[in-house]
Amino acid sequence: MKYEASFEKIRRFFEEKKRMPTYREIRDGILHIASMKQTKQFVDKLVEDGLLDRDPNGRLLPTRNFFGVRKLGYVEAGFPSPAEEELLDTMTLDDWLIGNREATFMLEVKGESMRDAGIRPGDTALVERGKEPKNDDIVIACVDGKWTMKYYRKDSRGVSLIPANPAFKTIWPKEELRIEAIVTAVIRKY
Repeated sequence: MKYEASFEKIRRFFEEKKRMPTYREIRDGILHIASMKQTKQFVDKLVEDGLLDRDPNGRLLPTRNFFGVRKLGYVEAGFPSPAEEELLDTMTLDDWLIGNREATFMLEVKGESMRDAGIRPGDTALVERGKEPKNDDIVIACVDGKWTMKYYRKDSRGVSLIPANPAFKTIWPKEELRIEAIVTAVIRKY
């Protein structure tokens, strides 16, 4: 059985059972071989490749790369071009999207005020606390006691929060403005 197909079976086992398989379960239910030595060699290769680790008792543990998604190549968004599939890298979405794990959280988007920025109701905004906002950053702000997501703009008149939809008005804080986080990514599931 191929290395990748066997590894995918281990990932499916983990997703279904919420635990790593034992060596015996890998031998009997994944590799379908009689040799524990070959099973250990297969697991050693997964450890060497950074997909698995072992605890001090030798039990298998998933690594960050265990959950990674393969990046296979590029796709032309303009004129069609020949498609070639080649493994470029493996990364987790966390590696790609999250700079500071402790300061990052997700919010579900409601409303249409950021529609023209490509942010729609039901999208998930990945936001990071602790960053200083710059003009045109999309921020999560508490303005006069109410929460909103808008473009941040600071000029000689002060700070304003600007929607990305002409049906909504620019917000000028009257009493209070707290920039809580900056939007670092928006995720949409189809």
